[in-house]
This record gives sequence, C-alpha cells and structure tokens, in this order.
Amino acid sequence: MKRTLIAAGLVGTFAVTAHAQSSVTIYGSLDAGLVYSNNQGGHTNWQQGSSSLSNTYFGLRGSEDLGGGLHAIFTLENGFNLNNGRNAENGTMFNRQAFVGLKSDQFGTLTLGRQYDSVSDYLAPLSEAGAGFGNNLAAHPFDNDNLASSFSIKNAVKYTSANYAGLKFGGLYGFSNAAGEFANNRAWSAGASYDNGPLSFAAAYLQLNNSGSANLNGAVSQGDGTAAVAAELQRTFGAGINYTYGPATAGFVYTHTQLDGITGVNVGGATLPGIAGTNLHLDNYEVNGRYSLTPALSLAASYTFTDGKMTGSNGSGDPKWHTVSLQGDYSLSRRTDVYVEGVYQHASGELGNFGTNVASINTLAPSSTGNQVAAAVGLRHRF
Repeated sequence: MKRTLIAAGLVGTFAVTAHAQSSVTIYGSLDAGLVYSNNQGGHTNWQQGSSSLSNTYFGLRGSEDLGGGLHAIFTLENGFNLNNGRNAENGTMFNRQAFVGLKSDQFGTLTLGRQYDSVSDYLAPLSEAGAGFGNNLAAHPFDNDNLASSFSIKNAVKYTSANYAGLKFGGLYGFSNAAGEFANNRAWSAGASYDNGPLSFAAAYLQLNNSGSANLNGAVSQGDGTAAVAAELQRTFGAGINYTYGPATAGFVYTHTQLDGITGVNVGGATLPGIAGTNLHLDNYEVNGRYSLTPALSLAASYTFTDGKMTGSNGSGDPKWHTVSLQGDYSLSRRTDVYVEGVYQHASGELGNFGTNVASINTLAPSSTGNQVAAAVGLRHRF
C-alpha cells in the first residue's frame, strides 16, 4: 500500500512538472475607431474603421520544453475586421500565421507554415507603419514594401537566429506547391537587425515570383485577397536606422520596390484600372519620430516621399506621392490606449494608362484627385 502511494505521488509529481514545462498563450490586438476622409472616389466619408492604427487579430502561441535548451513551438493567428467580424482573408481560419517548429536557445528557431517575411520581421519595426509605431494609415502607397505586414507567406520554411549581443538574422523560403512549376508563385527573403543601446539598424530583402498567377496554393496570391499588389516579379529591399535619446526616438527608412509585369493593384478594396502589364519601380524615403511627453502620452510623426517610374505596354509615367502623418496616443493602462491621428497625401505625375495619379492613403479607397486627407480617433486593446 505504501509503495502504491509513493508511486502515485511520483507520477503526480512528473505530471505536474511536465505540465509546467508546456504553455499555451492566448493573445491579440483589437483596434476600432471613427475615420473621416475628405475624398474617396469623389465623396467625403465618415466610417467606423478597423485597424486604422494597428492590425486586429487574435492568436494562440504555445511552447513545450524538450530539455537541453530545445523547445517545440507553434503559433496560430487570425486577422479580422472588428466592425463586422469577417476574416481578413476568405476561406481561412488562420490567415496571418500558422506554423510549428523547434527553437534552440543557442542556435535559433526553425519553423514551417504560414509566416511573415524578413522585411516585416526586421525592417518594419523601424517604420511608422510597422510594429514599432503602428500606424497603418501611414503605410507607403498601397503598402508596396509590406512594411505594414499586409500579407504573409504560405508554405514557408523559416530560420531565425538567436540573439547574439544584439545581432539577429534570418531567412524564409515559400514554396509554390505546384507540381512541375517550382517557381510559379514562390517567395524568399532574408534580413538582419542590430540593437545596441539607443541605436537600432536593420536591412532586408524580399522576392515574389508570379504572385498574380492562378496558383492560389502558392506563397502569395492576390486572387484570394492575400496581397494588394501582384506582379510577375516583385523585388523589395531596404534598410533603416533609428536612435533613441531619452524620451525621443528619430529614424530613417529607405525601401526600393520593383514591380515587373503588374497583374493588379488593389487600393482600399478598389482595383486600379489601366496599369496591368506595366513595370513600376518605387523608391520610398521615410523620416519618422516619436516623443514621450509623459509615460502615458506620446506623439509620433512621419513624412514619406515615394518616387516612382512606370514603363510598359500600358503606358509610362513618373508618379510621386508625399505622405505626412501625425499621431497622439494616450495609454489608459499597460494594455489599453486611445489615439487620434491624421494623414495627408499628395500625389502627382502620370500612372500609365490609368491617367493622372491619385492619392490613396493605405486602407482607404483612392481619392478622385491628387489630394486626400484622413483623420481617425479610436481605441486599442491588447491582450
């Protein structure tokens, strides 16, 4: 009897220990507010907005300690519209991330599934639209460089290094999953970042092959709503730096995006006509900054100049965009904040057979002219 009790106690101890070594966390971000724009298709618009500041999503994140500094991990993450509860991508349950992998405290992490590319991981946190500031309205025109993380990569194998005294690096490859068409809708990227006290630096590269193809099982597809831009070949590279001094942070981000053989550009749910078949090369120059007036109240601002060059069978042009954003954020608690922001964009030049370029603030339908103003006030809760 005594042996039985001892054995039962040991089993119970091991069960508790094993349970303690595994964890599952529910997390997410909810962002809703009121948005005013002076021109969407020729009309002013008052609307309830979702994700004006940062993306709305919920997720599950798990880890199991396998011993020796090795962990089994997984993430399941779904983005949705808070106004109506609809998924950000039809026909999916986890449209942002869905992966499983192994993490080594010494050697880094290897994961398989749907994941974000290196531009989103390393460079985006230094931009106004990225995780560091979180202002989707301030993203570069139609988020051409994915700094606002408009899409993630399916069928992806990804490596992320451990943190080596502030240096991190990694890469990703997304398979086309098409028999006999290895390059038809595949993706790959690489990047690195370095954080040393007040100074942060990052650089990244992303390439997409034939994202506008009929292969909707590939890495990125506009046909299923995954991406706003689709082209036969898309290349994005860039670098950024920021410096923090006391309550102030200032930064600069440069990206170059080449869209060769465009098959479609979607802006705020509207497809821009007359530019299919063209090549559009874009240089984005962004200056941003943030100042914490108090531990709870912060101000942020950015200016981006986007210089474009269009060539191809459907016309040519030199489109340009100037985007200015201002943001004030007040934290009610560690997880809840209220915000007010304003964005102004001026567009000029020609956009191929589409005609005169128009302003198109990210997430909103394009203006009928070269100017567009948007203002938002909202509430965000993170859990």
